[in-house]
Amino acid sequence: MAGVTDKPFRLLCKRMGAGLAVSEMTTADASLWHTRKSRMRMDHVGEPEPVSVQIAGTDPTRMAKAARHNAGLGADIIDINMGCPAKKVCKAWAGSALMQDEALVERILKAVVAAVEVPVTLKIRTGWAADQRNAPTIARIAEDCGIAALAIHGRTRDQKYAGRAEYDTIAAIKQQASFPILANGDVDSPAKARQVLAHTGADGLLIGRAAQGRPWIFREIAHYLATGEYLPEPTPGEVCDILIDHLKALHAFYGEQACVRIARKHLGWYAKDRPQNSAFRSVVNRADSAAEQIDLTLQYFEQLELAVAA
Repeated sequence: MAGVTDKPFRLLCKRMGAGLAVSEMTTADASLWHTRKSRMRMDHVGEPEPVSVQIAGTDPTRMAKAARHNAGLGADIIDINMGCPAKKVCKAWAGSALMQDEALVERILKAVVAAVEVPVTLKIRTGWAADQRNAPTIARIAEDCGIAALAIHGRTRDQKYAGRAEYDTIAAIKQQASFPILANGDVDSPAKARQVLAHTGADGLLIGRAAQGRPWIFREIAHYLATGEYLPEPTPGEVCDILIDHLKALHAFYGEQACVRIARKHLGWYAKDRPQNSAFRSVVNRADSAAEQIDLTLQYFEQLELAVAA
């Protein structure tokens, strides 16, 4: 989730109950590692273990070098991205585009596993298109190459995020696999989490878009799976506290110049489906300083809390 799962967001999700938070996709092109974007994506100082770093690329040698580089920076897990459906990524023959070339997939996996001593995981989709669902074949290749765990999004690349995720393919792979399988796609509630686990038999779940503006979903799911009971929805005041801490972390991480712009999308996600969402976004998006952004956010949630109490 490039542009979303930066260090402040990963730290927040871990505090909210996520067992693992994978980094933004980092390039295997060493010529770009000196850029500010890459350096920030590879910053894991103070991050609780385990640190999982996702790499993306198409050349086995470069991917192996990227794995060694990130392991040297403290990665406890190297995750290989073969699931991204973005056009610019697939156009470079990376992400889910790699699923079209099973021989290349095998060369990349072997190279990366051999390059590092830490576990290597893999993220894929069910295939490139409806008539090219080759995830079971990729899963067998991954297991033979020594991949430690496989995450599968229940859509093909051409679906991107449209329609509904299907879990039959994941269930079929889990039945044949002897290594951990993680299910991904449309897990947006505790009940859906239990349903997907029961349907697939998966060893765990990945949650992406549902955590945007709702990072407490991890503790909700964990509590429900452990007890069968739902946690109460956080109050507007509790949401405000979480959001303010998130904003302050973004401001500290990115600095004044960039943080205000980067924080806007998170503000929109937190306010989504809440009263006066559009009005709030139209105002807060005009904020040109971190302090103003925080003040406007406090005012908005104070009004929400008053409305609830009335």
